[in-house]
Amino acid sequence: MAATLTYRPKIDDPYSSHARILAYAGSGNGRKLLDVGSAQGVLAEQFQAAGFEVTCIENNPEWVELARPRCRHMIVADLEKTLPELPGPYDVIVYGDVLEHLKDPLAVLTTLNRALRPGGTVIVSIPNFVHLFVRLNVFCGRFEYMDRGILDRTHLRFFTLTSFRRLLQESGLRIEHLSATPVPLPLIVPVQYHGWLLRLLHAINAGLARFWKRMFGYQFVAVARWEGD
Repeated sequence: MAATLTYRPKIDDPYSSHARILAYAGSGNGRKLLDVGSAQGVLAEQFQAAGFEVTCIENNPEWVELARPRCRHMIVADLEKTLPELPGPYDVIVYGDVLEHLKDPLAVLTTLNRALRPGGTVIVSIPNFVHLFVRLNVFCGRFEYMDRGILDRTHLRFFTLTSFRRLLQESGLRIEHLSATPVPLPLIVPVQYHGWLLRLLHAINAGLARFWKRMFGYQFVAVARWEGD
């Protein structure tokens, strides 16, 4: 039986990390892009439509089946083991919500970034561990893993704005732009309650995340440049 799409995409939300990543990537014009931890290929499909030649790396067998038709090349590999030869060099590498799932994200970044062309672009999104929601929970004596979100039970590493910047810089990247996205209210609030009030609250939340990243940023999205070894 064919695999079904279970990962909930955020592309239609203009304030989401997915929308931000796609905007930062821009038009492909035949450029090569590596989608690291591509999951079910939601972003890869959009990159292909934008004109990129997309290579996906994924390890989940069911997700590989879904992502394969959405990219040019599919590499089935565990990011924390020896990687096969990559069909680079790449103009863009995207790490969308993947580094927090790794035991050693610095090692993975350092290794894969070498597949970039000199001056190539890296786009990374990552959860903000010190978002207001987490702060309030810890203040109240609670730290419970969840099925999704910042405290997703599959997250192995947690980052603040400062430690996220340090991770990118230590991997040899020069940060050019760093933004924050709000809590994805359209994914949390039931569809029957979507309307003008939710749109207003979401816009206000996005404004707070923009001006106070550490407190209200749900995810950080960075654009960085690889200068080469």
